[in-house]
Amino acid sequence: MPTVLRIKGYQFIFYAQDGREPPHIHIIKAGRDCKLWLDPVRLVVNHGFRPNQLREAIRLTEEHEDFILSKWHEFFSR
Repeated sequence: MPTVLRIKGYQFIFYAQDGREPPHIHIIKAGRDCKLWLDPVRLVVNHGFRPNQLREAIRLTEEHEDFILSKWHEFFSR
C-alpha cells in the first residue's frame, strides 16, 4: 500500500489490488478512513470522519488531485 502523500496528519494511499477500479485514493487519519474517486473528486465511503474532517480531506484531495492522479497512473501502469 504505497503512501502517495502525507499532509496535516492525513495519509493518502493506494492499495495494490485497486488498479482495476477507476482512479481513487484512500485517506487515513487517527483510525478513520475514507475513499474518494478522482476526476472529479467525490466521496465513495466514509468510516468515521466527522463532517469537518471529511471536508478537509476532500479539499486537500482537490488541491493535490493532479499529483495524486499522476502517482496513480505511474503505480498502476507497471
